Amino acid sequence: MKSADKLRAGSTFEDNGVPFLILKAERFQSTSGKRQRAPEITFKVKDLISGRISETTVKASDMMNDIMLDKQSMQFLYEDGGEYNFMNQETFEQIGLQKEDLDGAVNYLKEEVIIDILFYEGRPVGVELENHMVFRVTYTEPGLKGDTTGKALKAATIETGYELMVPLFIEMDELIRIDTRTGKYVERAK
Repeated sequence: MKSADKLRAGSTFEDNGVPFLILKAERFQSTSGKRQRAPEITFKVKDLISGRISETTVKASDMMNDIMLDKQSMQFLYEDGGEYNFMNQETFEQIGLQKEDLDGAVNYLKEEVIIDILFYEGRPVGVELENHMVFRVTYTEPGLKGDTTGKALKAATIETGYELMVPLFIEMDELIRIDTRTGKYVERAK
């Protein structure tokens, strides 16, 4: 058990037997009026069973049943009709996850990439990616000469089909590093 003010984005807790992942946590305290109210925290949470996202507000001092999810490194194999198939590298056991279970991670799945699958009581409930991953640019328009000043950007598509904005100097077939938390370009990769 932890007090609510100790939980952050990425933490997990259980409420009435249902596991939740905290996507966002905001602390606020009203100072209006003569009496100061107790600090509160608003959590944006994802139900790891149903996938529903909701918001809940609790007092900062409320005790929450924090939990640890089991984590297994697995290799992405292929996508078939909306089901994404992964294999455990040690036991060769395979599991399938739906697109809803993967959230935005589908933008970064390429064959043979190793990612962490999160399990709750033996059931896969989500994934955890590296913060930065390297991808090849498969399509982008050529940059115009003279447009190298400032923060000018252009659209680019990477090998997974995900489209993002990159600087004008990025060319096709270049390797770039992407922040998987924000989906934004970070730098050229070597």
